[in-house]
Amino acid sequence: MDNFNFYSPTEFVFGADRENEAGQMVKKFGGKNVLVHFGGGSAVKSGLMDRVTKSLENAGLSYVTLGGVKPNPRDTLVYEGIALCKKENIDFILCVGGGSVIDSAKAIAAGVLYEGDFWDFYSGKAAVEKALPVGTVLTIAAAGSEGSGDTVITQEATGLKRGAGSNALRPRFSIMNPALTQTLPAFQTACGACDIMAHVFERYFTNTREVEITDRLCEAVLLTMVKEAPRVIKDPDNYEARANIMWAGTVAHTNIVGVGRSQDWNSHNIEHELSGFYDVAHGAGLAVIMPSWMEYVMPHNPMRFAQMATRVFGCEMNFKCPEETAKEGIRCFRRFLKELGLPINFEELGAKEEDIPALVEKFGVGDGKTGGFMPLSAEDISNIYKIAAHAKV
Repeated sequence: MDNFNFYSPTEFVFGADRENEAGQMVKKFGGKNVLVHFGGGSAVKSGLMDRVTKSLENAGLSYVTLGGVKPNPRDTLVYEGIALCKKENIDFILCVGGGSVIDSAKAIAAGVLYEGDFWDFYSGKAAVEKALPVGTVLTIAAAGSEGSGDTVITQEATGLKRGAGSNALRPRFSIMNPALTQTLPAFQTACGACDIMAHVFERYFTNTREVEITDRLCEAVLLTMVKEAPRVIKDPDNYEARANIMWAGTVAHTNIVGVGRSQDWNSHNIEHELSGFYDVAHGAGLAVIMPSWMEYVMPHNPMRFAQMATRVFGCEMNFKCPEETAKEGIRCFRRFLKELGLPINFEELGAKEEDIPALVEKFGVGDGKTGGFMPLSAEDISNIYKIAAHAKV
């Protein structure tokens, strides 16, 4: 196990009806003048926004609202939010929604206190050192952004989808009511489940030795998803299954399952080009890319994939040929995603094989390699896209 620091200051407020405590939580963390950031009309139609804003009023707080966050959140709304916060002297951002809303709020929070263009954080020109405090009322179990310092934004003019991260962006608190996820369409629920599993797999496939504790933590989250995701697809109102999935999403991305070990993140980066190019759901893109990445890099360490196959999907270990066990585990994962109703190849996703050269060019690895479990060249990335284009169960 490698040396590590672990920092996770977010206060999690979990359970039914906890959104009614939003005002108290903002006040607890010093907020007085609040930007309430949200997505589409569902939060308004469901009455959630009314409950949240009423709690702010009951706490004696002033607020303004900014809606319109889309999946794969855009830089254009971030600029609008930064300007609004400066105009209204906002000192706290409360986001009501899923990962896209939280990512947008984090970008605004960083941009308000920065003299330059906030995109500098996403292009690697600057690091986030300070930000307005952020709190969340989570409505989708997926991204884990409610407990992480990470954020991903799409630059609308170019289609580039890039990430930034800083402990300054970790939410002060996150309110998590599993019942708020019960109205999600099955496809959106399935996309969230895939994203959660991908966050774990990016940490699970490691070159670090002797990481049994975090291996087992990763496997616990994955086993939970294998059990609970089909249950909520079949019964959307199953609160207990929703609760397990919601907490699994948080555990998957606070990094408690990833400390002390090298991590990958190439699958996420390869997928970002798909969702930036085609504006598809991130979880759907991951369902196409992650098993294809697994197929391609498996020969780098077949035993790690065989371990996943036996411990997570219950495959029988072939000690004479671990590669066969590894391959079966990958097939099981792809079948699982298909059974959830997710796409598994380019055609089902709406992507085109002829766009692969453009996707690789946008990835920007050039003549070098991008590190991880197995460092990848531009040719490697192209080959992974080609596997994804023709994948079958």
